[in-house]
Formats: sequence, structure tokens, C-alpha cells
Amino acid sequence: MTVKTTLSFTDRHHRFLMEKVRQGVFGTRSAMVAAALEQMMQDEAERNVALSALAEEIRMRLQTARSEFVDQDQAFSAARATLRVDRGA
Repeated sequence: MTVKTTLSFTDRHHRFLMEKVRQGVFGTRSAMVAAALEQMMQDEAERNVALSALAEEIRMRLQTARSEFVDQDQAFSAARATLRVDRGA
């Protein structure tokens, strides 16, 4: 189903919209707005997946016993060594 609506844009946004349609990047102004909305919807879905994965990782790490913790110097020693080599130190 298609819903007809009225939108307002700043001059800058309107020029960009019209230029992309003129270049043939999008067939119509509506197609460009729809593509932008689809991208925002996809970005939001991907962000939600990433946040869920991060929350799960935090939950799992909260269940890790302190005896299994890794010392920060040990954890980052390889990275520090690589940086020293890259910097020529």
C-alpha cells in the first residue's frame, strides 16, 4: 500500500534530493526518500543486533569468576609489543 504525504525539506536537503533525481541515481523524489528510510530501518535493526550481542557478552562476563580474569598488562602485552615494532621503538 502506498500512502501519499507532504514533506518539508531544508533548501540544502531539497537541492541534494533534486540533484540525485536529476543524475538518475533515483527515479523519483519519493524513491529517494523511501531508500533513505529503508537504510535508516536497516541501520536501526543492525544496531539492535549489535547491542543485543554486546549485552549478552556483558552478561556472560559478569558470570566469569574473578579467578579467571586476565591481568590487563598480560591481556594487552602483545598489542603493545606490536605497536613498539610499528613505531620502530
